[in-house]
Amino acid sequence: MPNIKSAKKRVLVNDKKTEQNKAIRSEVKTAMKKVDLLIKENKTEELSAALSAAFSAIDSACSKNIYHANNAANKKAKLAKKVDAAMKKAAPVEAAPVVEEKPVEAAPAVEAPVEEAPVKKTTTRKPRAKKAETTEAAE
Repeated sequence: MPNIKSAKKRVLVNDKKTEQNKAIRSEVKTAMKKVDLLIKENKTEELSAALSAAFSAIDSACSKNIYHANNAANKKAKLAKKVDAAMKKAAPVEAAPVVEEKPVEAAPAVEAPVEEAPVKKTTTRKPRAKKAETTEAAE
């Protein structure tokens, strides 16, 4: 236990904030579990409202620095992926209407002219004189 008055206060404040953070984390987990439960029960009508509430709880926790932004984004992405899969599974599959296609006559093949690759220009450089040679030539 700390002896200094400010350190004692810090301990009390930290305990209080820890409890608040636990409550918010619990709220997020509860919202996520509700979404999972609705997915298992195939209640697609209520699913979008529960997903919205879960996203709201996650964003709220993120804004209070309880969850890192990437962690919150991962949680939201996983939930959205589960909900999308559940919605696709629950959606009735409609049979596509069968359309008879008329046979298409093949157009006569036309040969395209072959283009030649452009010729690469090469530049010739004059060899540079070394510094030692230029100083000797200058003298």
